[in-house]
Amino acid sequence: MELLYFAPAVGAVALLFALYLSNKVSKVDEGTDRMKEIASYIQEGAMAFLRREYKYIAIFTAILFVVLSVTPGLGIKTAISFLVGAFFSVLAGFFGMKVATKANVRTANAARTSGMNQALGVAFSGGAVMGMSVVGLGIIGVSVLYLIFKDATIITGFGLGASSIALFGRVGGGIYTKAADVGADLVGKVEAGIPEDDPRNPAVIADNVGDNVGDVAGMGSDLFESYVGSLISAVTLGAIVYGIQGVLFPVILSSIGILASIIGTFFVRGGDKGDPHKTLNNATYVSGIIMVIVAFVLAKYFLGDISDSNGTGEFIAILSGLVVGIAIGKITEVYTSEDYSSVKKIAQQSETGAATTIISGLAVGMYSTVLPIVGIVIAILAAYLFAGIYGIALAAVGMLSIVGITIAVDAYGPISDNAGGIAEMAGLPKEVRGITDKLDAVGNTTAAIGKGFAIGSAALTALALFVSYSQAVGLAKIDLLDPFVIAGLFLGGAAPYLFSALTMEAVGSAANEMIEEVRRQFKTIPGIMEGTGKPDYATCVDISTAAALKKMIVPGLIAVLLPLGTGLLLGSEALGGLLAGALVSGVLMAIQMANSGGAWDNAKKYIEGGAHGGKGSEAHKAAVVGDTVGDPYKDTSGPSINILIKLMTIVSLVFAPLFMR
Repeated sequence: MELLYFAPAVGAVALLFALYLSNKVSKVDEGTDRMKEIASYIQEGAMAFLRREYKYIAIFTAILFVVLSVTPGLGIKTAISFLVGAFFSVLAGFFGMKVATKANVRTANAARTSGMNQALGVAFSGGAVMGMSVVGLGIIGVSVLYLIFKDATIITGFGLGASSIALFGRVGGGIYTKAADVGADLVGKVEAGIPEDDPRNPAVIADNVGDNVGDVAGMGSDLFESYVGSLISAVTLGAIVYGIQGVLFPVILSSIGILASIIGTFFVRGGDKGDPHKTLNNATYVSGIIMVIVAFVLAKYFLGDISDSNGTGEFIAILSGLVVGIAIGKITEVYTSEDYSSVKKIAQQSETGAATTIISGLAVGMYSTVLPIVGIVIAILAAYLFAGIYGIALAAVGMLSIVGITIAVDAYGPISDNAGGIAEMAGLPKEVRGITDKLDAVGNTTAAIGKGFAIGSAALTALALFVSYSQAVGLAKIDLLDPFVIAGLFLGGAAPYLFSALTMEAVGSAANEMIEEVRRQFKTIPGIMEGTGKPDYATCVDISTAAALKKMIVPGLIAVLLPLGTGLLLGSEALGGLLAGALVSGVLMAIQMANSGGAWDNAKKYIEGGAHGGKGSEAHKAAVVGDTVGDPYKDTSGPSINILIKLMTIVSLVFAPLFMR
């Protein structure tokens, strides 16, 4: 049991490393007065959104805290765990976004004064703060709560808190960023014919704020809850199968994963003419190799004497998750990077108009679901065949063991994107924008890979939590001849569609308001197009903020109330069907949406690089429309489905005592 104290100690190391990276970023010069002014607008908008969002979240958290406290079979200990999970999730998002909004202007200035290598270093350091905050707070929360309560079922409340905040963060941030992005693109690029991130566009600051609240804070909360959920499921099942050794193994393994991620960060380096994508991949591969070696040693140490396979089966389960996680990232890259045929085909289709652009992008997204699903199936079967139900949870832990470096690589993207926007708005030389554009293009791919990784981990985490739920309610199997199970299956299958419709509609509604506001300013503010009149950025920021906060409530309630209602009214078997249906349709939808959106985005960038007529051509206009359709696909609805399926499962697990008959 004493070994468990190693985990919070490593968590503290991760947070100290995050503090070191934050200070390192802060020491970099911000650049010109104009750059500082623009950066301050982005910082103020981002923090204003978070403050208002957290007020809404505080109300929800307080209500659910009371519900958990008075629910039979749960009580104050579970409620306290929930509160800690919610608070830690908020902290992870806050720390990550605070530093990201510092790093963007410093990345732009590093590109201006020192070249690509320094700019890459600043952007990656900013993203790594998010990664280290997530894993540090996650491992501290799970391990310390287990040390205090010594009961795996109680710490499921910590996962519920993390999932609840993650859903609001992802949905709210996603609506915010895409309302601004769509409005800025359709009126600025298509109607007014001005470049992306042009300071004359009133929505441009809101767009840059959105990159932070959606792609940094929202993404961090998403993977925080996956990380926590996988650990909780492994601890819960490990306690049943192997006792304290089954608890210690995944926790210590995840702790070593944090150290491997820290080591991986030191491999992000290269010359100004190097390939940023390659150096970021190197960091991931180094961390992954370290984890493979350590996983084998720890499996033998903790489980060698009590496992039927002497720990080898559990190692294979972990390895399957880790390898499939990296493989899904690579598959995502193939379907979303401009270096491969799928994106080039969409760009080619853009020559015949927006309709063929959209058709081609939808097809790419649908194709892209097959191989990740095959990978997930292989991981599930390998894990179960070699290590039983405990192996499924270990596969999820394996996939997320190096999530610290994965998040760092992902969060690097929006920082680079913001740096390009600041360079454009501050009127920096073209070669500066050239550097930030190259970093941003890599960032689009790393973001798509991160989304693929998040979806794969969501599938395994939700499945592991589902196994924990089945153990909690004594559900040995799901009978497909039972009409209650079938009813739950159909309801669960429909849930991601309803959820996606609500979030897509929210983006459309908010974007419409944004478009009208941008058009109004173009018409009524004297000298705005000549550059002598100043746009009203604050109104556009407020439109996105208000829309995001208003529209995130109903999707969030669905994720909590649907499993509760199904379990209470139809029983634990029907709820099992609901979770199974949501898992299957949700994972497929999430992959398709994320990859269609990523492919449309990079097809547009491929054309902007000079292909098929370049910027301003008819193909470019069609590609902008495709990218605009893809914006809520890849940054709002798609990523939010990950959290939907995990939150529905963790709600079912936490409230399992209510569904037992």
